[in-house]
Amino acid sequence: MTVELVKHTATDTDVLWAARVSTAGEQSLEELDKDPARSKGLINYLMRDRHGSPFEHNSMTFFISAPLFVFREFHRHRVGWSYNEESGRYRQLEPVFYIPDAARKLVQQGRPGKYEFVEGTPEQLELVGRSMADSYRRSYEAYQEMLAAGVAREVARATLPVGLYSSMYATCNARSLMHFLGLRTKHEQAKVPSFPQREIEMVAELMEEQWTKLMPLTHEAFNTNGRVAP
Repeated sequence: MTVELVKHTATDTDVLWAARVSTAGEQSLEELDKDPARSKGLINYLMRDRHGSPFEHNSMTFFISAPLFVFREFHRHRVGWSYNEESGRYRQLEPVFYIPDAARKLVQQGRPGKYEFVEGTPEQLELVGRSMADSYRRSYEAYQEMLAAGVAREVARATLPVGLYSSMYATCNARSLMHFLGLRTKHEQAKVPSFPQREIEMVAELMEEQWTKLMPLTHEAFNTNGRVAP
């Protein structure tokens, strides 16, 4: 999984001038030239009491590469998000596929809402790698055969599996990103437990790493208040 922050207008100051317009009107623009750290308490108050709209006046655009099954979960997040994804109708898709490494826990135990994942055996890891690689190879060979025979890309792509890598631009604001992180990461400070699939969690962690650098006070308040989006 790779995540690149390609464009942004996002700082802690954006939260402050948006919040202070309710009491200061046009004078809230003075916040643009002030140190946001002096208003750390206001950001925490807004987060704690869930005054969410001041966290929407910013924008971040990420370029993300991940398997198709990750994007299918990702696209469930619609409020405050915009997406444009690579299209198999308009370009030939490259043979880049996902195979879990040894760090990916393979065995699920328990019931939904209570389950956990544990380490797989070396035999299971070998089976997963070999089976996926064989399946990917056969499906991509079928894809190439159809393209060579003149079959349209949008038809031939149907043979490709969800382990195929795709790429997309995803644009969001801090409020929508916090909602995404609250659901797609498992974190010790989270007030509400979440059980994300590991692969989308890996993407979320990389996005959070970039966001933390842009809005450190907002990120700190997010963690302090249980990682619940305001």
